Amino acid sequence: MSKNSKISSYVCSNCSATYSTWAGRCSECGQWNTLEIKSSFKSKPINTLETKKLDSTISLLEPRLTTRIPDIDKVFGGGIVQGSVNLISGEPGMGKSTLLLQIAVAIGQNANVLYISGEESIHQVWSRANRLGLKAPNLKIASTNSTDDIVHEIDQKNYSLVIIDSIQTISSQDIGSSPGSISQVTNSASLLANSAKQNNIAIIIVGHVTKEGSIAGPKLLEHIVDVVLSLEGDQAGNLKLLRGSKNRFGSINETAIFEMKNNGLIAVDNPSAVLLAERKVTDGSIVLATIEGSRPILVEVQALVNKTSYGYPKRAVSGLDLGRVNLLIAMIEKRTSLNLGDKDVYVNIVGGLKISEPAADLAIAMSICSAAKNKQLKDNAVVFGELGLSGEIRHVPYIERRIEESQKLGFSYAIGPKITNLKYSAFLRPVNDIKLALNQFLS
Repeated sequence: MSKNSKISSYVCSNCSATYSTWAGRCSECGQWNTLEIKSSFKSKPINTLETKKLDSTISLLEPRLTTRIPDIDKVFGGGIVQGSVNLISGEPGMGKSTLLLQIAVAIGQNANVLYISGEESIHQVWSRANRLGLKAPNLKIASTNSTDDIVHEIDQKNYSLVIIDSIQTISSQDIGSSPGSISQVTNSASLLANSAKQNNIAIIIVGHVTKEGSIAGPKLLEHIVDVVLSLEGDQAGNLKLLRGSKNRFGSINETAIFEMKNNGLIAVDNPSAVLLAERKVTDGSIVLATIEGSRPILVEVQALVNKTSYGYPKRAVSGLDLGRVNLLIAMIEKRTSLNLGDKDVYVNIVGGLKISEPAADLAIAMSICSAAKNKQLKDNAVVFGELGLSGEIRHVPYIERRIEESQKLGFSYAIGPKITNLKYSAFLRPVNDIKLALNQFLS
């Protein structure tokens, strides 16, 4: 018994909408000349599903592949699960290919690994491995842009891990659109996911990002895969962060921090010391105790405030959300006597890190006020706390971890919200609102 699919159809290369006849304009997304013919599919037999009872005969522990890099294994949730599809994204030059080659070599010491590059030749991949001093007896390298050839190779050989760099460079002959189009990315990812589940092998896919920093391609791509990780950092800086936004096999609250060196990306044991190594104590400089995943990190927040030379003040930030900084500036002007309406304000997170947690509010506000008043923060302190629009300082999670990291680095005390844990109460100088914090520590 068989079920035949549609003989011919047209697919929009922008939104993947399907039509039975060609049209000049896609009625779903409104784009012109995006409908492309879709090859007909052969009839497929209908198979009986294999079912199992949910009892003790089914193992709840998924087998995992260890990368021999503890920080990477932690981000994956304890290792790479066999049969999983993992997506790693990042801007060009972040070190995605270097990191994946290191993972391939580590797992290739004891298991069969296939590294496929759609962007580089075999010689280029080999040259990178040779430059980094990486060798593995069970690692094979290939260069192709055909999804069908990749799936055929996976089905024929016994691999434990397959790495594909990248999903935007490969295409299936059954889809008429060009590589990188929405229909090609979606269908190629689906074919790879099906092959991974059927053969119980792990697949890592590299995904490009847009100018806005989001993963290029349809949002459906993130739903197809099991794990979504991103490699972030400043291209000019050495520190890179690997963090997760989706993980079906573990927590997304883990972050791995690496430093780019001649022999590849090396895990940083003490990132706080690295980030504060060249800090100069001056006005506008505040040390923030932030949390990356579940890991406390001390990072310097720098602010520069100058009288504007234009008709309206300029605001520029690096490593922070500009909208959040503008909101804090408005709150400072309303709740304190400081006037920033005729001032240019620049805020920077040292080291190329991107901070998004609300606990950075107090440090950002105090750095701006410190720069505007030309006054340094008293003594050697770290700062954390969320600010409300009324100027109140709110509770933040992981206060104990922030304090422990601050004590480890030799800081005298911390400025933040009140804490109920008596063990750390002597180290914390609690403040209720931004006005009190400024008068007490910047006066």
